[in-house]
Amino acid sequence: MTNVKIYNHDLWDHGISQGYSVNGTIYISGQFSHDTEGALVGDGDIEAQTRQTLENLDSVLEGFGATKSNLAYMEIYLTNAKEHTEPVIRLFKEYMEQHRPAGSLIGVNYLASPEQLIEISAVAHTD
Repeated sequence: MTNVKIYNHDLWDHGISQGYSVNGTIYISGQFSHDTEGALVGDGDIEAQTRQTLENLDSVLEGFGATKSNLAYMEIYLTNAKEHTEPVIRLFKEYMEQHRPAGSLIGVNYLASPEQLIEISAVAHTD
């Protein structure tokens, strides 16, 4: 029997869910630095955007009763990987503490919003 759960924050509808869980595997759509009203946090500030993006990732995980320790794989997209890799990796390691999921850091030309410097998508699991 297939067990499907969906999580949405209901800020906007782009035709995708923020999270989709099938039989205990959670697929998390790209998260970025918006607040609970949908406004961008940290315009031009990679550290502020990274912190908010990780908080938004936590919100999706919580929607499935999971935490960052359930993360299995993460993809981090940066519009300026040359300048932003070091601060993002530092904040990422601080956020993850001792947990080490698999993952990739990918430099891109742009993301969905022109002000967006970072986006993180992930795969997690429930126990």
